[in-house]
Parts: sequence; structure tokens; C-alpha cells
Amino acid sequence: MTPPKDQRLSRLVDALERSIGAGRAVTAGPDYDAGRHVWNGAVSFRPGVIVRCDDPSEARTAVLAAREFGVPLSVRGGGHDWAGRALNDGGLTLDLAGLRRVTVDPVARVAEVSGGAFAGDVVRAAQPFGLTAATGTAGSVGMAGLTLGGGYGPLSGRLGLASDNLVSADVVLADGTAVTVDEERTPDLFWALRGGGGNFGLVTSMRVRLHAVPTLLSGIVMFPWAQTASVLAGLAELLPESPDDLTVQFGVLLGPMGEPVVFLAPTWSGHDAAAGERALARLDTLGKPLVSRLGPTTMPEMLAGVDAQFPFGRHVEIRTRSVSEITLGVSDILHLAGSTLTSSFSAVSVHSLHGAATRIPVTQTAFGNRDPHLMIEIIAVWEPDDDRSSEHRAWAGNLSSALEGEALPGGYPNLLGPDEAVQIAHAYGPNADRLLAVKRRFDPDNVFRATPLPMTQLQHVEGH
Repeated sequence: MTPPKDQRLSRLVDALERSIGAGRAVTAGPDYDAGRHVWNGAVSFRPGVIVRCDDPSEARTAVLAAREFGVPLSVRGGGHDWAGRALNDGGLTLDLAGLRRVTVDPVARVAEVSGGAFAGDVVRAAQPFGLTAATGTAGSVGMAGLTLGGGYGPLSGRLGLASDNLVSADVVLADGTAVTVDEERTPDLFWALRGGGGNFGLVTSMRVRLHAVPTLLSGIVMFPWAQTASVLAGLAELLPESPDDLTVQFGVLLGPMGEPVVFLAPTWSGHDAAAGERALARLDTLGKPLVSRLGPTTMPEMLAGVDAQFPFGRHVEIRTRSVSEITLGVSDILHLAGSTLTSSFSAVSVHSLHGAATRIPVTQTAFGNRDPHLMIEIIAVWEPDDDRSSEHRAWAGNLSSALEGEALPGGYPNLLGPDEAVQIAHAYGPNADRLLAVKRRFDPDNVFRATPLPMTQLQHVEGH
């Protein structure tokens, strides 16, 4: 007979205290509160126990203990997943804050990244050597979670996705086996890790490729709201012509005067600084900018700027859709987004997949869409004491629904919520069947649930 859940947790804590030391498995107190602190302040999940791992062997011990006592497991790396999947309500959460290390080999141009390191940690460690990494747009995002799920970013046109730069990974599997995977060792699992998320095991460390980027130009351009249609029409013509060295993020937010604006956040990463200056100057000609701040920068500075705009602790609801291009319909919906903003902190951010990221065959990694496209991130953000949370969530949901007719099937798994069943079913494109086969092989009991998988298609998985 299976003991009640509270008894299982008590036995689990006792076992962990004996195996990894007193005070390392916490159920209350400051360490517990720190372990359940995640980016989205709206997440209220309370793990039954949090284990802070300072060594990969401790992580393995905790995985085995959770399995032995039948307690659900989650992994907190950067804690940036808006849906709160880093925490396990009532179960065991592995907090990897103690595994926040980055070591750079400047000769091999590879960074050794522990499972709890942030993207910002990686670029700061690489910066003194004149190197950088393919990351997302924020520095406070966990590097492992970002990489495993794909990782759109400001250098994607030139360097590919973050997942395309994964060299190898150390993984603790659901049965406690510790393996190192790469193109030669357990290649099926390595394939799945590049775009399939952390659904196959616990990544305690990984190696990522670094790159020399001698010239980095970036910044922001804001255009008045009345110019929305013309700016987006010009951008629709410009984006397909953009070289690999130029990646343009754009979208909608409130400007310095409290009015909605269209923003462009371009990044030039090519060797030719003069060509980069011309490319960025061309963006100014799409309208009459309210603000134009473009110039030399560094990756740590770029990521820190986004972190400042979206700090930990505010409440967040995210929806995502992908479209092939800026059609008139997409332009109209982006205009609707700005015209109906319910919070001064909310925004729509559009990420472009082009260049190097599109030249990798779609079946070479688990990432499901290699055609040029635009990933639209609808970000509703509000302060914890704002009593209009339902309005903010509705704003995000309504925009997602409005985009459905323009959107490609699926969506970006790192941003999809657990209830987006229709999008999840198509999120991995032609790779879904192979991905589920790898899941059956390495985690048949569905111990690891980092990002959404089309689980309704997966048989013999506990609870499904």
C-alpha cells in the first residue's frame, strides 16, 4: 500500500538528509523561499521540499530519491519559465543555484556551463577573451533551459539558435544513470536535447560553442504610433533581404511619453563595422523616429538592458504565435496590440529566424521549424498589487486568438503554456514522432516535464 503523500515527503527528506547532508533538503525558511523565487511573481506553487544541489552527484542522488519515494520532480535552473514549471507544487524541486559556474577555453572556443548558470554568466565569462555565445535576449534566463528549447536571440542570423551551438551535455537520466552525450555518444538523446527541452533528463553541465564577434552594433529605434502601418510595411520588405549579420527584433511597447510605439531592436554582428552602420541607419528611414539610439555595444550590456525592462517579481502571462512574414493582417493585429495595452509594462516582441538558423535541415535537431519565420512573443506584465490581472491576461489571450488565422501551426515550446494543446501538438513539426520515441526510451515514466510535449500522442507514460 502506498503511503500518503506527506509521509512520502517526510521519508524523502530524511533520506536526503542522510545522503547529502543536514539542511540541504528544506521545507521552510530563507533557503526554501530563495529556492521558490522565480521570474514570474504570479507563480504560487509550493514544493514539498527543495534541494539545493552544489554538485552533480547530489543532483543524481535527489533524482533517485524522488523516484524511490514516488514524489514528483522538477528542476529550477534560471527560474525564468513564465508558467512556473521550475517548481513542483507539493513535490521535490531541484534548485541548481549552487551549480552556477562557467569556465571558458579560449583556444577551443568552448564554454563549460553548469546547469544553474544564466545566459548573462556565459557572455560575461567569454567577454574578456573577445568571444561570445548564442543566447536569447535576456541575461537572467537559465542557459541550459534556453539552449535545450531552441533559443532565439540577437545573433541567430549569424550563429544559429542557442541549441545549434550545443557541443555536448552531461545528463542524469530518470533511472539515475549519468551520461555524457554528443554527436558520437548517445546521438539520439543529443538530437532530442537540441530543441526538445529538458524533457529527457537533468542537464548538470554542458559545453557550448563560443564565437569571435569583432563588431557588435545594436540599440533601439522607436517610431510614433501613427507610423505603425508604414514602418511595418517597410520592415516587411527589408527583413527578407537582411544579411546573416543583421538580426532585427521588433514589436510594440509604451514609449517614453507613455504612448504606444513601434520599436526596432537591431543587432549587427558582422566584421564590417561600416556596413553595419549603413544597415542600421537604413532602419531610421522607415519613418521619422521618436528615438534612435544605435551604436557599439557588448553582449553583457545588451542582455542587461532587457533584464532591467523585465525584472523578477512582476506578474506575467505569455502567449506565442509564429508567422511566416509581416502581412497586412499581422500588421493590423500588432496595431491592435498597442492600441489595447492594459499595462504599461506589457509588450509584444517579435523575433526573426533567418540566416544561419534556417540552413540547418529541420530533422538534424529536434527544433521543429527551420523555415524563415517570425516568432511573436505576447508578454502581459503587471505589478503584484494590480487588481486587473484578468484584463491583462485577456489582452494576451485575445491577441493570440486574433493571430491564429495568420499563424503557422505550433509555436515556440519554451514559451507555450501547458494548456495550449493545439499548438503543442504541432510545435515540433516533422520531429514529433522521433522525439516521442526518444522520450519513451529515456524517460518512459515522464519524470522530467520541462517544456510541453504532445503527450496525448505518447502512450505508456504515467498519468497520460
